[in-house]
Amino acid sequence: MSLFNVYPLFDITPVKAADVYVFDEKGTKYLDLYGGHAVISIGHSHPTYVKNISEQVAKMGFYSNSIQNPLQVTLSKKLIALSGCKDYELFLCNSGAEANENALKLASFHTNKKKVVAFKNGFHGRTSAAVAATDNPKIIAPINAQQEVEILELGDLEGLEKALAKNDVCAVIIEFIQGVGGLDEATTAFYEGADALCKKYNTCFIADEVQSGFGRTGDFFAFQKYNVTPDIIPIAKGMGNGFPIGGILIHPNIKASFGLLGTTFGGNHLACIASLTVLNVIEEEKLMDNVKDVAAYFLEKAKYLPKLKKVKGRGLMLGLEFDFPIAEIRKNLIYNHKIFTGSAKNPNVIRILPSLTVKKEHIDMFFEALTKELV
Repeated sequence: MSLFNVYPLFDITPVKAADVYVFDEKGTKYLDLYGGHAVISIGHSHPTYVKNISEQVAKMGFYSNSIQNPLQVTLSKKLIALSGCKDYELFLCNSGAEANENALKLASFHTNKKKVVAFKNGFHGRTSAAVAATDNPKIIAPINAQQEVEILELGDLEGLEKALAKNDVCAVIIEFIQGVGGLDEATTAFYEGADALCKKYNTCFIADEVQSGFGRTGDFFAFQKYNVTPDIIPIAKGMGNGFPIGGILIHPNIKASFGLLGTTFGGNHLACIASLTVLNVIEEEKLMDNVKDVAAYFLEKAKYLPKLKKVKGRGLMLGLEFDFPIAEIRKNLIYNHKIFTGSAKNPNVIRILPSLTVKKEHIDMFFEALTKELV
């Protein structure tokens, strides 16, 4: 094998896809309830998406950030309007890890501090500071471990104040619904208390919306369930429906200066068109309403699922937790029932992260298959 062998692979080779389905080289049809790690937001090969990207690449696919790119301005205005994050500003990059990396760097510049507080079972990426803030020692190399990071229990408000009182923390970074960690959430009191503590101690509050953003929870962002005002909001995954794009929304209290942040590929013409199309489709097809409707249906169906311990998450960022490992069940769902689902750090959780276009009939197919595997 000429590829660096870091991925355990299922023996499936998708060659085309449409909406919530993917097809392998033999023509076998699979129901995709994972969306490539929550990336597919408006469905595979959405016709408007294909048309807009094709037309843009025929005109210009890329040029550097040293020239005017009106598409970036249009994207920022549309994103601010649809998300409701009034007066925030947008910096564009290429991925979730890069978004979190820039968020942490910007927080350090802004506060002139360097320590980070993160939380158990959190996942923020695999790059330098982002991976140091990730609760997984197996993917933290010695060069990453030199970052100053304190990992607290999710929900530990007392421990958070104790950490911030030392006045050396530049940022508190948190997923309001943990993704890779297994869909855990804390309480309203914790999230709102953490926000207040950050403001008290001049620490940037970073709401990592890389996986939960762009309508996946039924709100545009997961943090919007609470009365909080993040300083920085990293975004990626569903932002481009498969085209690599990420970014950070930045509170107006944080001021820009030339050279503070930078990127070669971030905010290129194709990426902007991809994300603009996602936003337009979410709005025009009322996909956040669909998320809420289908999620309610999912929760009702889950009541009748045998051996289920708990349903976790919100919207179409869901987890089914059992009292036993689900790896074999996931394999059977793929090979026997032709359904893609996701795993988590918690080995007992099946993750469900479909396109926001998913329908109730697809949920029926999933529960019928899963029930057969459980009985």
